[in-house]
Amino acid sequence: MKYLFSTVVSCCLVLVASFAFAGEQTWSFDSDADDWEVANGNWSVEDGTYKLAKGGRAEHSLVGDAEWEDYTVEAKVRLDEGNWAGVVYRAQSEKEYYVYYLNVPNNKTELWRHKESAWDSRDKIGELQGANIKIANGEWFDMRIVVAGNSMKLWINGEDQGELKDETDAGYPAGQIGVWAWETAASFDDVKVAGDAIVNLTPVEPLDKLATTWGRLKQRF
Repeated sequence: MKYLFSTVVSCCLVLVASFAFAGEQTWSFDSDADDWEVANGNWSVEDGTYKLAKGGRAEHSLVGDAEWEDYTVEAKVRLDEGNWAGVVYRAQSEKEYYVYYLNVPNNKTELWRHKESAWDSRDKIGELQGANIKIANGEWFDMRIVVAGNSMKLWINGEDQGELKDETDAGYPAGQIGVWAWETAASFDDVKVAGDAIVNLTPVEPLDKLATTWGRLKQRF
């Protein structure tokens, strides 16, 4: 019986560890985007979305911690006018980051690594042809990017688009997340980042509830 109780407690400790070290942060833009840092472009919160007015090249806004490493980032993206918009991740600065962006004319997603010098200074990592999707203006697309090491996997609307890797020596190991567009008016919503290094602002399980559960288990055994 003691062995069984010890096993149960051990399982609970594993659960506590997962709560302590894994978390997520979300932005629904219901009121503002005060914690976001605009790099360039004309951004505003309207009707519960984060909007960018059509403007110049590589306009983007960032949020989060430059020390975040492996994580999953998700966002709803809508291209209102123009051809290119997407999601930024591993941003080390306003000019150093990765972006997976939707390409309307060619129905594909392109991956670029931006670098110091100018807003449009960048190197192309690769591209993924749209799989079971049709990228178009005026429609919401759910982008999900899983970043682990040099691997960058992409899903759009739940459809697996494939994986690209930055196998150069110029890659970024960690960084903030963000949203981005190139000479395009775009809207973004429900941005989320999750990973072991993310501080969980919406705890999955309150500690007092776990304590109550342990008490009940002890009484039973």
